[in-house]
Parts: sequence; structure tokens; C-alpha cells
Amino acid sequence: MSVHTNPPVTPPLEHPPGKAAGAGVINRGRGRGRVGALLRGEAADKRLAWSLALLATVGYGLLAGWWTPRGPMSTLEGLSAMGLGLLVGCVAGLLLRTRWAMLVAPLTFAMVFELARLGVSGPTVDGIHLTSTYGIMAFAVGRGVHALVALLPMVLGAALGAALSRRRLSTSRRRRGFLSALPLWLRRGVAVVTGLVLVALAVFVARPATTDPIVDADGQTIAGSVAELTRVDVGGRDLALMIRGRSTQNPVLLFLAGGPGGSELGAMRRHSEALEDDFVVVTYDQRGTGKSYDQLDPADTMTLDGAVADAVAVTNYLRDRFDEEKVYLVGQSWGTTLGVLAVQQHPELYRAYVGVGQMVSQAATDKIFYDDTLGWAREEGNTDLVDTLEADGPPPYNDVLNYEAALSYEMEVHPYDHSPNSEGAGQMSENLLVEEYTLLEQVHILGATLDVFAVLYPQLQDIDFRAQATTLEVPVYLAQGRHEAPGRQVLSEEWFKQLRAPSKQLTYFDTAGHRPLWEQPAQFHDLMTAVLVDTAPSR
Repeated sequence: MSVHTNPPVTPPLEHPPGKAAGAGVINRGRGRGRVGALLRGEAADKRLAWSLALLATVGYGLLAGWWTPRGPMSTLEGLSAMGLGLLVGCVAGLLLRTRWAMLVAPLTFAMVFELARLGVSGPTVDGIHLTSTYGIMAFAVGRGVHALVALLPMVLGAALGAALSRRRLSTSRRRRGFLSALPLWLRRGVAVVTGLVLVALAVFVARPATTDPIVDADGQTIAGSVAELTRVDVGGRDLALMIRGRSTQNPVLLFLAGGPGGSELGAMRRHSEALEDDFVVVTYDQRGTGKSYDQLDPADTMTLDGAVADAVAVTNYLRDRFDEEKVYLVGQSWGTTLGVLAVQQHPELYRAYVGVGQMVSQAATDKIFYDDTLGWAREEGNTDLVDTLEADGPPPYNDVLNYEAALSYEMEVHPYDHSPNSEGAGQMSENLLVEEYTLLEQVHILGATLDVFAVLYPQLQDIDFRAQATTLEVPVYLAQGRHEAPGRQVLSEEWFKQLRAPSKQLTYFDTAGHRPLWEQPAQFHDLMTAVLVDTAPSR
């Protein structure tokens, strides 16, 4: 007999409504897939955001390195740098959604900018040297000014962009206690203050340069007078002139500033106004200096011959404009070197030459300065200066910064009382804050001096007028301060003694040094009045 038994029936598993067997495993897998896809998408978004932010800052760095390799020089360049910096910073902040953009954007811009301008040379763009006064000055007026104008707006823009991005993504507004909210309000306060500083800076940068009209006793502009800031095309470069005179019918006086690299619009305005009664006074900012700083590059095309040719071209422009056969040429310091060379090459253009603080041989002068400074440093026990001078050796030097030790102690080595004079011991630095310069022109004046000096000064080392300019075919007048440094005074007196000219006169100014036309302007005006009487043609 067979017995059959049926196995126990196992009841089917019950599943929640709407879910089939195995759906939990499948859904867990799908959930992990969606999370992974979301993470991959977020990572891709971040990479895209960083790429776009870096592209914006790199692009701006390349543009700035091409357009303004020495930093913004003109008002347009300054305001554009501020606006673009703010915009690029804001874009970076919006894309990165983090305050790290405040660091990333400026650093990226700075690195790209430095690479983009590697072909540009000069103390304000070369390596950073913060161990000397010249080096600090070059850094401050070069990279420092650019950082203020371009990088500070970029930092503010990045902060604003990051804050706006986070605000848009936030889904809730938490109420904070005072202490927890304090850092936020501090950041907002810093942003507001920075914004106000930048607005004020933009206002100052936008201030145009101007020069006052020449007026009569009633404050009315004198008919037939001239008072203007202009530019003239010289060899394809727009070089700046300040032209002022009570009457355009008066003789023309062309003034050449010292340096090379100096600008003296301020000194001429503050101390030489009396000359405008008798002359049309033209103050010329040479290529790369003052208001002509934007015409410096490419700096390696600057030559001594080019500087002389530019001065002659400006002379001819003035002759044509004011219908003068000849002009009076006045030079100060390096301007006397330029003046003698111009007169030597084209005596037919000049009615007389007036040398103020006459230079004869830069190389010989510098060696005397070196010896005098070294002797003074030893007497004063200034061992650091002695060590520097002995390590550098006598000039000339390849690096312009080395000239600081040898040449910058003139006032200490050869002191005199400046109190009786119109211009004080500050010399050129006293005359920067005049309305004839824009703000950016004012801050770039010292940097321009270094950049132009670095290019032209090595080209002056073979000049010695005692051998090369013993004859000039125009009347010569030298204005020398009694307190002029021996390195210049001795050589100028030697040259004057051997100089042959139709007439020559050496006048000493008792309380002056190297800049008697501004230290004793009344006496210099008297000298120029006498020059006019001696040389003016009959009309």
C-alpha cells in the first residue's frame, strides 16, 4: 500500500500595494544611480564654473598685459581697469560661489599679467627690490598703483559675486543671534567701506588736467594770451606741451626738464609765472616723462639721438605755430645736455641758449659724486653706506638702482640753507600737486623718471662737452647756484672758460643750488629779461 503525503503549503509572501517582488532591490540600485549622476553632474558643474572663472581672469590678464603693460596711465585706462576688475571679480564670485574667488581671481590675473608683459623692461616692471629706496619707489608707483586700481575692485567684485550667488541658492533665511550675525555684518561693512573708497578713487582718477587762463587785474582772460595743455605729433608719438604766455606775439621760450625722465610742469607753474609776461613759455614733457609717459614703449627704441631729434621737432612746431624764426632754449640739468646738443646741430633755430645747472659730463660728475659721498659716509661713520659703495665700486652701473648710493645723498653731503628760496629742499616733489597733471600722471612721475633714466642714462656716459662742444654758434648764458655740488660746478666752469660763442655770460645765484630758476625765480626772470634785451631782433 502506498501512502502519499502532500508537502505543507507555504503561504505566498505579501508585498506592499504597488510593489512587486524584487522592487526594493531595484529601487535601491536606481537611487544610488541617481545620487551618483547628481554628484557627477555637480562635479561637472563645478569644473565648468572654475573653467569659466579662470577663463575670465586669464583673458583680462592677457588684455591688460597687452594694453597697459606698465599699468593704467591715462584717465580712460584707469577707469577701464577699475570697471573691468570689478566685473571680472564679480563673474568669478558668481561662478565659484565662494569667497575663495577673492583670492583666486586677483592671483590668477596677476600671474597672467606678469607673464604677458615679460617683453617690457624698466625698474617699475622688472624684479621687485624692496631693500632700497629706489626699489620701493619703483614697486609702489608701478605694481602698487596697478594693484589699487585693478586688483582692489576685483577683490570687491569677487566678494559681491560670491555673496549674490549664495543668496540666490539659499532656500531659507535663518534668523541669527547678534553674535552669530556679527561676522556677516563686519564683512558687509568692509565691503561698503571698500566700495566707497573705490568710488572716491574713481572720482579722483576722472579729474581732468587743466591750466588756468592768464587773466588781468579784474580776473578776465587777457585777449591774445595763451594757456593750454596740448600734444604734438613728433615722429608718430603724441608728446605733451604746456604753453602759457600773456601774448602770443611775444618770443617763444622752450624749456627742457632734467632727468633724464623728469617733468617740471609744476615747478614752472608755481615759480616761473613771471616769465609768461615776456615770453610764450613752452614746457615740454619729453618722451616717456610726465604727461608723455604713455609714449615710452617700446622703451628700447629710445636713444639720445632720438631725444635730440624730438626737441628739434618740437622747436620747429613752435616756430611754425607762432611765426617765429628762432626760439629761446632753456635747459635744466639733463635738459642742458639735450639743449647743447640741439643747439650744436641746429644753431639756426635758436636765438640764445640758457643752461641752468649745466651738465658737462655725466660720467665725470658721477665719479666725483661717488668720491664725495664715500668720503662723507666714512666721516659720518655710516658703515652700511660705505660697504655698499665699496661693493658697487665707482659708476657707471648697469643697474639703475645702484646709482642710489652714489647720487641720492647730495643734500646730506653738500647741505645749504633753502629757507630764503622760493623752492625748498623737496625740489621736484614739492611741485607734483598741480592741476596740470591728472592723478595717474602725478603718481607715475617718479616711476617715469626711473624708467626713462634706465634707458637713456647709459647712453650719456661718453659725453664730455669739454672735448665735444667747445664751440656754439649762438649766445650762451649759464645760470649757476653758488651751492651747486662740486661734481657739476667744477666741470661747468671749466667748460665755460674754454667755450667759444658769439657771446657768453655766467651768472651766479647766491642762495641756490642745482635749480636756481625755481629757487630764485625773480633773479632768473631778471636774467631772462637781460637776455631778451641782448638778443631780441628789432620788430
